[in-house]
Amino acid sequence: MNLFDKDDRFNLANLITFGNIACGVAAMYLIQQNNFFTAIILAWIAGALDIADGKVARKYALSTEFGIQLDSFADFLSFVVMPAFLLFYAVKYYTEISGLEEIVLGLVFIWYIISGLRRLVEFNLKVDAGEVAKYFEGVPTPLGAILLWLVYLLTAYGMLTSGYLVAILVLTVAWSLNSKLRIPHP
Repeated sequence: MNLFDKDDRFNLANLITFGNIACGVAAMYLIQQNNFFTAIILAWIAGALDIADGKVARKYALSTEFGIQLDSFADFLSFVVMPAFLLFYAVKYYTEISGLEEIVLGLVFIWYIISGLRRLVEFNLKVDAGEVAKYFEGVPTPLGAILLWLVYLLTAYGMLTSGYLVAILVLTVAWSLNSKLRIPHP
C-alpha cells in the first residue's frame, strides 16, 4: 500500500473518503440507538473529511475516476441517507406523530433519498462531460444535509412538532437539490 500512489485504491485521498463513509455508517447505527448527539458529531467529522479528501487528492495528484465515484458514494451515504435517517428518527423520538404521519414522513424521506441520488448522478455525468462551472446548479448534497440538520434542531428544541410540517420542509429541500438554483462553488 502506497499512500501517494494514484493507482492504489487505498491511497491517502481514498482512505480519507473511506473515513467519511465509516462516519456515516457509524452515525446511522447511533441514530437507531437514539444517540443523536454523537451521530451529529460523526456527521460533522464526515463533512470535514469530505473537504479534506478533495484537497489531498488535488495537492498530491491522487485524483482518479475511482476516487471521484467513491466520493459520490460517500456523499450519498453521509449527506443524503444519514441525514434522512437522523431527521426521521428524531421526529419519531421528539414528537408524538400518528401512524399516518409516520408513513407520510417515510415516503417523503424515500423521495429525499431518491432526489439526493439523482443529484449526485447528474453531477457525476456533468463532471465526466467536463461541464463543471463555478456555480452548482441546485443545492449540493452537503448543504442539503445542513438544511436537514437545521430542521432537526427545530424539532429537537420543540419548535417543530408536526410531522406534516417537517415533511413539507424536507420536500422543499429535496426539490432544491435538483432545482435550477445557482449556488456558488467554493
